[in-house]
Amino acid sequence: MKSNTLKMCTECGTQYPENYTENNCIICEDERQSVPQSGQSWTTHEKLLEKHSVKINKINDNLYEFTVNPRFSIGQRALFIISEKGNLMWDCIPLLDEGVIEFIKSKGGLKSIAISHPHYYSIMRMWAETFGCSILIHEKDQEWVVNGGNSVEYWNGDTKKLWDTLQLHNIGGHFDGSSIIEIPWMGEKGTLLIGDTMYLSPSLKHFAVMRSYPNRIPLPLSEIRRIQGRFQDIPFDTIYGFYSYQNIEKNAKDILKDSFSRYQ
Repeated sequence: MKSNTLKMCTECGTQYPENYTENNCIICEDERQSVPQSGQSWTTHEKLLEKHSVKINKINDNLYEFTVNPRFSIGQRALFIISEKGNLMWDCIPLLDEGVIEFIKSKGGLKSIAISHPHYYSIMRMWAETFGCSILIHEKDQEWVVNGGNSVEYWNGDTKKLWDTLQLHNIGGHFDGSSIIEIPWMGEKGTLLIGDTMYLSPSLKHFAVMRSYPNRIPLPLSEIRRIQGRFQDIPFDTIYGFYSYQNIEKNAKDILKDSFSRYQ
């Protein structure tokens, strides 16, 4: 079976392998996501291509965002980092079309995909096999990988140094393996791409840190304090989250610090 005809969960966009015969999405059945009240439903990448495309938006000279247009499933963006020793895509979206393939090739290809947590695994195997690149996932989230193929590389510990001073940090909270990526050379004091390890409010003035955002499940205060400590020694002033509006390009560390102070 071709990869674009494999079944894909319409709620979270995760693609399942050919040998998966169950009618449930294990990611949506977890308490951090949800199955629609109408029940589990599926589509395929082939069907999605009929009415959807990948929209490419430039954030700066070394950072682009990819989104599915019109919106599908969770609606997250992937962020494409252009770096001297190899380009990296942060998180994944459930669509891959010729336009974005040609764009990435024109920028020098894709060395690796690093993913913040299981809600954004989507069609990561298809992306990785198209570009012949690796997929970096923290080992604490290994149980949620349903269709990674041979491209997945599991990393462990609190941090993983990549190339060009890029660095992954395991933060936890939302998922045990929830991670962010640090780009020290982007922005005045450094940039973080966070997925939804933290969730930036529409006001752009507060970050929430929760076990489940859609189901409003909080984390214990002890876990909040542990996560707060993880950011103390990471320099940054810019943060990009998982939705297109979630851009803080100055004073991001102060906003995050103030947000943590509200947890009593």
